[in-house]
Amino acid sequence: MAKLHREASGEVVNIRATKKDEEMLIRTTIVYKKLVEAYLSKNRRALLEGGTASSKTYSAIQFLILALIRAKTPLLASVVSESVPHLKRGAIRDFTNIMGEDFDYSRFNKTDFIYDFGNAKLEFFSADQSDKLRGARRDILFLNEANNVPYNAYRELDIRTKTFSILDWNPVSEFYAHQNLIGKPENAYIHSTYLDAIDVIPPEVVANIEANRNDPNWFNIYGLGRLGKVEGLVYPYFELIDELPQGDAFYGLDFGFSTDMTALVKCVIVEDSLYCQELIYEVGLTNQDIASRLDELGIKRHYDEIWADSAEPKSIEEIYRYGFNIKGASKGPGSVEYGHQRVRQYKLYWTKDSLNGIKEQRNFKYIPDKDGRLTNKTTHLFSHLMDAVRYAIMGKVEPLQAQPQRVIYDAMKLVDLDF
Repeated sequence: MAKLHREASGEVVNIRATKKDEEMLIRTTIVYKKLVEAYLSKNRRALLEGGTASSKTYSAIQFLILALIRAKTPLLASVVSESVPHLKRGAIRDFTNIMGEDFDYSRFNKTDFIYDFGNAKLEFFSADQSDKLRGARRDILFLNEANNVPYNAYRELDIRTKTFSILDWNPVSEFYAHQNLIGKPENAYIHSTYLDAIDVIPPEVVANIEANRNDPNWFNIYGLGRLGKVEGLVYPYFELIDELPQGDAFYGLDFGFSTDMTALVKCVIVEDSLYCQELIYEVGLTNQDIASRLDELGIKRHYDEIWADSAEPKSIEEIYRYGFNIKGASKGPGSVEYGHQRVRQYKLYWTKDSLNGIKEQRNFKYIPDKDGRLTNKTTHLFSHLMDAVRYAIMGKVEPLQAQPQRVIYDAMKLVDLDF
């Protein structure tokens, strides 16, 4: 792109790409090109809907960097997502990677997450910061994973954006963008899949996506970028919290190694609420590695209770010999589904820094058969922390008395809540 020129609110944003800019942004995709076209065409918004690894977020950050580097008049852009941990491991990480050697740490305010380009500034903040939502106006907004940001937050942000709003999301289910934004003449809709970024993403990423074709709903959403359905979530309801409450902590561990994640979750129960925090989510960990990580996390040897998959007695024994109070979780009648029912007797909460736990719970579903009927099989890709939570509950908690009025999700159908 040789030139970007657009008038907005009496100001002129005139951005010319230098050779240095083009070198920094050389690995672009069709999503980036369509985003530039939407801006040049004076669309009010660009709506980026698509599958995983389709370059939606990366392209939006590339666009913002170029606009801000070449701004001749004061320009402010805001990148917003549901939480600060989500920003740090998503948009902020992409920003620093794209900037590469051009990233100047002296220009980045680590307290307020603001990068100063000179005439222009790029700020990062979360949608749960109410003072930010109703704060100063901006020129450009990028709402990352907009489907996880409430409509009222989006509306506050959008009405305080002078020129251009960008929203991106995976089409897990219908939300306000489908209801209020797509199809409006002032908005550009840009659909994408991993095939639109096939030249820039690693082959192993492509192989991993295509390996999940046997999960039709997952591949429909994350592979093909098509609108999914919320039916069949194993644990459909949860809320986010800043940190775990005080209480008797216990842990759940799901073993993995070469391709599956090793997942450790810390749990606290307060009355009828289960609070969870993701602690480990990694591949390639040996049992010795796990023991070292438990030490690093401050888990007390011979004291803190860790419940793991009883089908892994050798791993449990090895970690026990390192001095940790690890036990196999009881299977119980009905095995896995029985465990799901035990977990569903609680109101579930995840800390905001538990990004993989949040993602897993939003995508952990029962898999339908060829006729569309839900089976008792669940999505393996999003099962690691979910299994760890189940082991923790099955090991720690005695069976609760039946409380029909508290059932949140009965086998395969949603019912009303009474809280």
